[in-house]
Amino acid sequence: MDTQSQSQLLMKILIGVAWLDGEIHPEERQYLSKVAHAHDLDHDTEVEPLLTGTMKVTTKECEQWIQAYLGDRSIHDDDRLIEAISGLIYSDGDVAVAEAKLLVNIQSKPASAQPTQQPLVTKIQQLYRKALGFRGKG
Repeated sequence: MDTQSQSQLLMKILIGVAWLDGEIHPEERQYLSKVAHAHDLDHDTEVEPLLTGTMKVTTKECEQWIQAYLGDRSIHDDDRLIEAISGLIYSDGDVAVAEAKLLVNIQSKPASAQPTQQPLVTKIQQLYRKALGFRGKG
């Protein structure tokens, strides 16, 4: 998968995650707009209708996109995806039940052979605390 296709798929995943609780909150929309702009996807024909909210994304679609993005890799091996999803989820200061369910579902996928692999939720919490400048255990 080339870099542009990977960025496009990542953007679609983020939009799907934003839709998990049934709506895209203003803070999430702002975060998504920044990410789309950073990857030059503001006017992409596949991304724009999702970004503007003219097309709603189902949980099933989001999970399919995540699987397509990861391929044979584990979510635990992809810091870019973890950081992007955590940035979106925490952008509105609240983790919705649907978002938490997705995280649990993703986390239940087999991890790489490294037995010391951090659970996904813990890794996201650490990234969030780091972004906010918290100190102490993560």
